Amino acid sequence: FRKGLQFGVCRCKTRMDGKTVIVTGSNTGTGKEAARDLARRGARVILACRNERKAEKAAEEIRKSSGNGNVEVRVVDLASLSSIRNFCSHIIRTEPRLDVLVNNAGFSPILRRRSNTCFCPRTETTDGFELMFGVNHLGHFLLTNLLLDLLKKSAASRVVIVSSGGHVFEQEIDFNDVNFRQNFSPTRAYRRSKLANMLFVRELAKRLKGSGVAAFSLTPGYVATSRMKNQTLSVGMLVRGTAAALHRWLYGKTPLQGAQCTIHCSVADGLQSGQYFSDCKPKDPAPQARDDEAARRLWELSEKMVGLSK
Repeated sequence: FRKGLQFGVCRCKTRMDGKTVIVTGSNTGTGKEAARDLARRGARVILACRNERKAEKAAEEIRKSSGNGNVEVRVVDLASLSSIRNFCSHIIRTEPRLDVLVNNAGFSPILRRRSNTCFCPRTETTDGFELMFGVNHLGHFLLTNLLLDLLKKSAASRVVIVSSGGHVFEQEIDFNDVNFRQNFSPTRAYRRSKLANMLFVRELAKRLKGSGVAAFSLTPGYVATSRMKNQTLSVGMLVRGTAAALHRWLYGKTPLQGAQCTIHCSVADGLQSGQYFSDCKPKDPAPQARDDEAARRLWELSEKMVGLSK
């Protein structure tokens, strides 16, 4: 049954020769597979990662498997505003163009396999933001804004933000406590950061109208680890995990399968800016992700938090 499941596949044959792509969090998982695909299409690919050693190893693998030697590593820590600013300054100085910015990196809670509960103590970024909101939203918000001029210069270009279907479970952004100082829940903090991704793209697409830069959000679906994917269904697994474990076993994607929607949003023609995608098809986001007032408020608050407000 599991082998018969049909996940979305990017069937676009677009070449990317002469184009430059940045993929954050691309030393492993779906980010690495998306970077590999874009390299195979001929793009200059920059792996924007925190861990230089792991990123260099991934870059070498991608160079060999894609036959494209134009794959570089640039270090950036999305939990540090100064690191993001240094990264962007370097990119602006050294790169003549930027055609696609894939905001893929993210932090999520740790799943306890035996109980299927999430564990993650409240942690803060270098600048004092709750870690998931700080990395998943604010880090990419600053990164994108600092690179917008280069993206506009390279138009037609695009920004691709990897969100999550989990945004549907968070009803709103609590603007009085975006850093979750009260009643912290790791699961809710993650979902809130993913809702923030959705609202960010909505406002970004509106502000970029007519600039030649498009913006898209997407869910990669549930991407299982290799250990989960190869797991044999057992009575013990059902007893411990029940529905959640069964869902992982049946519907978990490989990193390559999970990367397909990211690739699609990076290369496919005819996409409408501001759209949300799932399995390489447009999908209506949750109503709270279509709230224009919340999107505007989040943008203005984010500007102040990262030091972009005038």
